[in-house]
Amino acid sequence: MASEVDDGAQDLDIESPDGFARAEDGFQRLWTPHRMVYISGADRPRHEGAGRECPFCRAVDADDEAALVVHRGTHAYAVLNLYPYNPGHLLVCPYEHLADYTDLSAAQRDEIGTMTATAMTVLRTVSGPHGFNLGMNQGGVAGAGIVGHLHQHVVPRWSGDSNFLPIVAGTKAVPELLADTRGKIAAAWREMAEATGQDTPPEGTG
Repeated sequence: MASEVDDGAQDLDIESPDGFARAEDGFQRLWTPHRMVYISGADRPRHEGAGRECPFCRAVDADDEAALVVHRGTHAYAVLNLYPYNPGHLLVCPYEHLADYTDLSAAQRDEIGTMTATAMTVLRTVSGPHGFNLGMNQGGVAGAGIVGHLHQHVVPRWSGDSNFLPIVAGTKAVPELLADTRGKIAAAWREMAEATGQDTPPEGTG
């Protein structure tokens, strides 16, 4: 059976399920094979040291668009989470590979705090969330996915975003491509920095 794509670009052949073994149960399926990378831990560093295995260290010298970086400061930067809980889920990270909050210098702590507040303001401008979750998981036992390089979560929240998908199915529906979300947030951050006279380091620098 053929089904025409909405944009008319091509026809897709949809194979009938009649020839496959199955046990119907009344449920619909939302296939998310890209999540297997996260579930299997294939992109997590094998050790806690700095270097190319650490995704937060790689982002320091990477292209901003490719690494999903939305803003760079003097001691820290803000990056879109590759596995967002909600659209616009940001991580504020120091450039330096440090695992514990107490290892940060006063300047690093100050900038991470300031950048977190700015991230909230920018996200309110871009997407109008009803609230935020802010947090930093210290250690694997506390839920840190990347233990060796600390990162502050800035998670925008909306009324009703904890619907049946995350509660029953353990799945989050993200309605926008990460590159598009990154572009909107980065542009809004630049506009706010220019309007307030904040110094914005050139993209791709640390």
